[in-house]
Amino acid sequence: MSIRHGLLALLESGPRYGSQLRSEFEARTGSTWPLNVGQVYTTLNRLERDGMVTQQGEDEAGHPLYVITDAGRGELRTWFEKPVDRTSPARDELAIKLAMAVGASGVDIRAVIQAQRRHTIKAMQDYTRLKAQALAALESGKTQERDDVAWLLVLEQLIFQTEAEARWLDHCEARLIRLSAAAARQAAPAPPPGPSPVPAPVAPAPRNHPAPPA
Repeated sequence: MSIRHGLLALLESGPRYGSQLRSEFEARTGSTWPLNVGQVYTTLNRLERDGMVTQQGEDEAGHPLYVITDAGRGELRTWFEKPVDRTSPARDELAIKLAMAVGASGVDIRAVIQAQRRHTIKAMQDYTRLKAQALAALESGKTQERDDVAWLLVLEQLIFQTEAEARWLDHCEARLIRLSAAAARQAAPAPPPGPSPVPAPVAPAPRNHPAPPA
């Protein structure tokens, strides 16, 4: 998750202070990836060091305001235009868990898969319910806020992600069953050799006799 670029995107709309950026980030993503103020200010300090943002005065309550620089806008444009790199995928805890469970003593990997599948399907149902509520609010015209549209897109991504995860878990279980069956066949003792079967006698082919004279 790029907190760095998310904050730049929010600052492009105008000056913000730290806790305001945190609130707007969470509103835009439906609190799916909550931040703490420490993360926000640490990221702002790094952006300031890299010339992407600068402090510019304070608000009425004395909060230091941050503004995006031209370098920050260029960085943001590049981020929007460049595809997300999938050649170095982020670590996935579930994939690591299953990889470590394979061959681990005392671990029933199929039980691990089944427990995760139940949790994944429950999460998918929750996301689908939230999506229906968000979509109904948007289609009714009660709200057209950017944050509501952004939250709907995030929800749909989460639904697709959990659907894919459920299919992958089904695949993992089927794969383990097939491999277990193959290993059992290889480990089974070969049947003892028996006597060679005696070939059955072959009846002679019928001979063609000439027809008797009329």
